[in-house]
Amino acid sequence: MSAPVTVLNVNGWCRNGSTVIGNVLGEVPGVVHVGELHFLWKNSTGRGVNDRCGCGAALTACPLWSAVLPVGRPAGMPADAHAAEVIRRQRARLRTRHTWRVLRRGAYDADTRAHAGLLGAVYREVAARTGARVIVDSTKIPGESALLPHVPGVEAYWLHLVRDPRAVAHSWREPKEYVYAMSAARSTAYWHGFNRASAAINRRYPDRSAFLRYEDFTADPAAAIGALLKLVGVDPAANPVRDRTVELRGNHTVTGNPDRFRTGPTVIRDRDDGWRRTLTGRQRLAVAALAWPLSTRYGYRSGGPDRDPAHPGAAARAGETER
Repeated sequence: MSAPVTVLNVNGWCRNGSTVIGNVLGEVPGVVHVGELHFLWKNSTGRGVNDRCGCGAALTACPLWSAVLPVGRPAGMPADAHAAEVIRRQRARLRTRHTWRVLRRGAYDADTRAHAGLLGAVYREVAARTGARVIVDSTKIPGESALLPHVPGVEAYWLHLVRDPRAVAHSWREPKEYVYAMSAARSTAYWHGFNRASAAINRRYPDRSAFLRYEDFTADPAAAIGALLKLVGVDPAANPVRDRTVELRGNHTVTGNPDRFRTGPTVIRDRDDGWRRTLTGRQRLAVAALAWPLSTRYGYRSGGPDRDPAHPGAAARAGETER
């Protein structure tokens, strides 16, 4: 029997920095970042907001995903019908609101068992075709992430990645290529719900989980990436970050922040405070009201995120959840 594929699943709310962290990890030999795998079937059949792989090709023409998409499809079933069935299962059983039920009951019915089997087959196919031992999946759908312990052939790990809700609201202000805009109030409501669900997974599997604030990643990216590599059993000496810079090559991300298409030397900025210039007083008040009490628990106070000198940059602490 072949060794299980290690999957590091990134949770939290969108615009939390998962794309850049995933792409940095993807530069490590034996690690591949697949972006937001949850949307593979939706995007490849024109139901999503974009249909391009990180390599620039359409998902159906990409050398990786064109080979992976038929995996798990019943014989004789058209690709569009198969995608519709996968999407139906995801919506019916594996949304963020379902996280706690999946944590309690696992693959409890035919739909969740079918999806677990599909995910296992897809992860194994990706590993076989890329030669990767570790797959980083930055989907950020906690309901689906909670199913991973029941996915055959997978050894699951989780990263709960959090970013200042004010910075998240700032990021959602304007549309960006295929990504739409969202109000500060709406983005923060989602921030609260997704982070609650993500924290529940970390509490359930503390020995295989890590918690990281995006601001601690930007403060010391090499330390944060090194801690994540150690979590999944990869030698931290393979860390690709040098003096806040990493050389990004092409990738095969299903979707994510449009910055996933960037390649070449990339400097990780040490500041994330654009929200100070853009958010109005009313928007800041809405964020503060809707993010509380999690924002305080994560160290996001009125003046900005606190730096914890006891944990410089490496808040990717295995087993840590909010207290």
